[in-house]
Amino acid sequence: MRTILTYAIFIFVVVSAGLLSGLLNMPGDWYQTLEKPFFNPPAWLFGPVWTTLYVLIGIAGARIWMRAPKSAAMQLWFAQFVANMLWSPAFFGLENPELGLVVIAAMLITIIGFMVKARPIDRVSTMLFVPYLAWVAFASVLNLSIAWLN
Repeated sequence: MRTILTYAIFIFVVVSAGLLSGLLNMPGDWYQTLEKPFFNPPAWLFGPVWTTLYVLIGIAGARIWMRAPKSAAMQLWFAQFVANMLWSPAFFGLENPELGLVVIAAMLITIIGFMVKARPIDRVSTMLFVPYLAWVAFASVLNLSIAWLN
């Protein structure tokens, strides 16, 4: 029962925080006026992708928490989560793609750091972060392109 509760708490917190961050920092008129690269995904794609990723992030966090709650991997999990929650306010809230780029670079570094430190503790957690790493790498290129074009 404790295991299920841990998973439920992690998933709930991550998905809820992500949803709240997104709702409080919606792309508005400012974003619509920006020039975007040809590979900019359609707006409808972001919700399902991020929801899926947040569930995977929550599961990975719960797995490390149950195995090594005071580990460097867990500290990096929290660091990437904080960076993730700061990106939307930086990019959309402050309407600042350059600041968004700084935040997303920190996110990439902490995601990779988590994966390196989590691997000896729980390989499944590392693998759960692979789609997240891929998406954030893509989002970094997108963020850089938007900053460059505008």
